[in-house]
Amino acid sequence: MTDAPGIEIRGLSKLFGPVTAVDDLSFSVPIGSVTGFLGPNGAGKTTTMRCLLGLARPSAGQALLTGSRYEDLRDPLRIVGAALEVTGFHPGRTARRHLQVIAVAAGIDAARTDAVLAATAMTEYADRRVGGFSSGMRQRLALSAALLGEPKVLVLDEPANGLDPAGMAWLRGALRTFADRGGAVLISSHVLGEIQAVADRVVVIGRGRLVTEGPTDVLTASVGVSVRSPSADVLAEALRADGATVAVEADSLTVTGTSIERVGEIAARAGVVLHELRARTTTLEEAFLELTEGGTP
Repeated sequence: MTDAPGIEIRGLSKLFGPVTAVDDLSFSVPIGSVTGFLGPNGAGKTTTMRCLLGLARPSAGQALLTGSRYEDLRDPLRIVGAALEVTGFHPGRTARRHLQVIAVAAGIDAARTDAVLAATAMTEYADRRVGGFSSGMRQRLALSAALLGEPKVLVLDEPANGLDPAGMAWLRGALRTFADRGGAVLISSHVLGEIQAVADRVVVIGRGRLVTEGPTDVLTASVGVSVRSPSADVLAEALRADGATVAVEADSLTVTGTSIERVGEIAARAGVVLHELRARTTTLEEAFLELTEGGTP
């Protein structure tokens, strides 16, 4: 990962009359990263994405793609691919024809359509009419269109909607590969488990303002140690004598104030058999709910 931003939001604000949808928001999406964009409903995620893609004019600040505003890009589809919604498909067109129309309009070689259909596992559906597609197939077609120009940046809003577990696994792999090859991905989703699985960074906003941004593993860092043992009471006593804080429930202990390695050492010294020893981590959902005071993503 490099420090060069694929996306940079600088002091962005967007007002709709008396309503402030985005309020002095700043964050970046580095090249080589998949960045999850999270916030409760109405937090300003979609408005931020629309400002970034030139679909809404900021009231203040800037939204930049590889250092330029969308409207200043000479060949935008070669810089950014976007999928904000899976509507706008002509039901009578085939998947291949839909992509060919976009390619011709953007000055992209129409032969590129076969490459993106293959990349999104849509080749066998290329000559089927979009009107008969499932929501998951429409998601794949939207991503195919986003990839047409071989962009440096992807901006995706709820791309997992309608995908089955196999489709979600495929999407994770596709986004990770795109980033690892030098792309930057900004992905908004309410499926926080999927964001945790694919994103190496997260940006959390609330009421249009930045709440936090940074590496996903920092936000979901260890918050203690879980232990199961048939001698839980003996181990609890030994751990407390060593300065740890211990909560006991039947044969399970929740230990804080010490490391997982130290717990293992104390158990060995006390001759206690362990049935389980693992670090307790905060899930992205738990961290999100705490940061946004229970807001719905």
